[in-house]
Amino acid sequence: MERVEELLADMSLDEKLAQLVGVWLNVNREEGVVAPLQDSMQGEDVEFEAFARHGLGQITRHYGTRPVDPEWASTALAARQRWLRDHTRLGIPALAHEECLTGLAAWRATTYPVPPAWGASFDPELVELMGARIGASMRTLGVHQGLAPVLDVIRDQRWGRVEECISEDPYEVATIGAAYVRGVQSTGMIATLKHFVGYSNSRAGRNLAPVHAGAREVADTLLFPFEVAVKDARAGSVMNSYAEIDGIPIAADPYYLTRILRDEWGFEGTVVADYFAVAFLHTLHAVASGAEDAAVQALTAGIDVELPTGVAYLEPLKQAVTEGRIDEALVDRALRRVLLQKARLGLLDDGYEPEPSGPVDLDDPESRDLARRLAEESIVLLTNDGVLPLGDAAGKTVAVIGPNADSVTALFGCYSFVNHVLPHFPGVESGIAAPTLLDALREELPGATIQVARGTGVDDGDRTGIAAAARLAEESDLAILVLGDRSGLFGRGTSGEGCDAESLDLPGAQQELADAVLATGTPTVVVLMTGRAYAVPGLLRDAAAVVQAYFPGEEGAGAIARVLTGAVNPSGRLPMSMPRSTAGQPYSYLHPRLGAAGSVSNIDPAPALGFGHGLSYTSFAYEDLSVAATAGTAGSIRCSVMVRNTGERAGVEVVQLYASDKVASVTRPLAQLVGYARVELAPGESAKVGFDVPARLLAFTGRDGRRVVEPGEIGLSVRRSVAEPIAEQSVELTGPLYEISGSERRLTAVSVEPGKDD
Repeated sequence: MERVEELLADMSLDEKLAQLVGVWLNVNREEGVVAPLQDSMQGEDVEFEAFARHGLGQITRHYGTRPVDPEWASTALAARQRWLRDHTRLGIPALAHEECLTGLAAWRATTYPVPPAWGASFDPELVELMGARIGASMRTLGVHQGLAPVLDVIRDQRWGRVEECISEDPYEVATIGAAYVRGVQSTGMIATLKHFVGYSNSRAGRNLAPVHAGAREVADTLLFPFEVAVKDARAGSVMNSYAEIDGIPIAADPYYLTRILRDEWGFEGTVVADYFAVAFLHTLHAVASGAEDAAVQALTAGIDVELPTGVAYLEPLKQAVTEGRIDEALVDRALRRVLLQKARLGLLDDGYEPEPSGPVDLDDPESRDLARRLAEESIVLLTNDGVLPLGDAAGKTVAVIGPNADSVTALFGCYSFVNHVLPHFPGVESGIAAPTLLDALREELPGATIQVARGTGVDDGDRTGIAAAARLAEESDLAILVLGDRSGLFGRGTSGEGCDAESLDLPGAQQELADAVLATGTPTVVVLMTGRAYAVPGLLRDAAAVVQAYFPGEEGAGAIARVLTGAVNPSGRLPMSMPRSTAGQPYSYLHPRLGAAGSVSNIDPAPALGFGHGLSYTSFAYEDLSVAATAGTAGSIRCSVMVRNTGERAGVEVVQLYASDKVASVTRPLAQLVGYARVELAPGESAKVGFDVPARLLAFTGRDGRRVVEPGEIGLSVRRSVAEPIAEQSVELTGPLYEISGSERRLTAVSVEPGKDD
């Protein structure tokens, strides 16, 4: 754009570099660490006017650093933008960014379920609507960029950031993640893809540990969701991974940040550094001799903007440019991308006038309704001996037991404002209405007598209340046992960033509490409110029913209670396998033949419940799987299946289509998801579900490093979960070996047509 080129030509080096950094103000330095090594990396407090005297690229977390009244904060943000316009030579406003993984991470804003709940819903359309609501909230407040979604594919359930990820399946991550991007960006906002790439594949599930993944695993599994979000959803920004892959930190790797992202995929947006990632090249990775060297490596690799503030891209980078250690043209390259983005946002318009939002409701009824719908769709019924649904439980005595039964924070993930920021501001209310599960059960079971016992804490190991809880269960007609996680940051929780697990046993003394309650013989419904999947084979075997809820957000308690009573028919499906033991980690259902159990090892890695598993209060039957006999390696495979509700109540079936490459030149997964559809059916109603699967989804990296589709036999199967095949047919891929160009369709087209009712 002409305006961008005019500005770039007129800017001094100081003014250029100012556009490549953010500023983070009002940070709680004593207890408020919400980013890795923030306490040591964040410099002294700065005055906004002094820091921004040459201009400013980004304002970091204006709303998401401490509890501030949204209307007041909006007025303050508008005032800062006016100051930049009126008191810097070029008058360029800043771009404001916020965290928005489970809704805008700001005081009083709607908090939605965590990403594994999005995955459990298998409902990209609903996730897109949620993204649009989140984007609209941010835009109202003068925010321009949201730091979400997380597109890391789950590889090891010990990793604390599993709760930020959508699924262990890259196809589901791609479809749901792209939907979130489309929703956010439909409001004029910028979505930021995290964490590019490999972060979730860390050794032993430890946060920010080295990643050792072969080029084939990265290309065939970890990159796919990012490719879809860039090419199909046109994401405006990408954030680098903290990880190093095979010894090279991503923040300094032009192969990923430039060759793959820009040269191959055509990405035109900005690459922003994860917080302090540029400086970490020196302080953590030791591949840079200091801040100047780190800045040179990161800028050369392709990081355009240093966040959250200017540790390396101000004076250190200036020195490198003036002394000839890096070409100023690389500064201009990043700056041009930044200015183009600001131009598209209207920040460079002559008539730009920052306005405060005025009175604003960040938790309006429409947003809460979306939070409710997503929570209801995400609840997974794992097992059920018939005790559920409970109905109104009139006249029954119900013991509600467990550390998460009466806990508000148990509803939320680590990137919710409630768990991310408020722990550092004791006494400040959450600002949103969020009943606990105990509250919701009292509401949904008005005819029951409800008695309560905590039993133990989430991870305090306190056993003093277990005996009393067991007695209460023994005296009751039914026990509802609410177990799980407490989300936090950097060791302050059992799940969340920096809260990795050595074991996938339930934290603390919760398993002992469960054993004591189950030993009473009272029918027991277990509710797991977690950020990851735990190894609980005993609960799956002995409890009357088990329900999985990934931190379900402010409307989550009511959603769980309505599933228990039957007011909502559960339709969630597992986005990650339920492990049988910790010994099976790292695990993915996308394993080749050698990844399964065999006589050569005494360890069976098979999970207790497979990816895609989930029960309903009705039943479904499949018939007439039809698959085209042949398809071209450069074409697509068409198939269809009839699904019918054979039960007595309305319900939703998640139809799952898997492919299996029978013989290939490299080892391939025994099965991979290539399509799915949520199908809502009344009793006796049927539907024909059609899939048009691009052969591109069957591509892999061959022995020579090229990504290809090979001719040969492919099995297509409809399954209730990856472990529950219903019907399979084979299709022959014909034609020559096809090399992927990048222009192919990447996602399966799905159609649902009404069938004939019984």
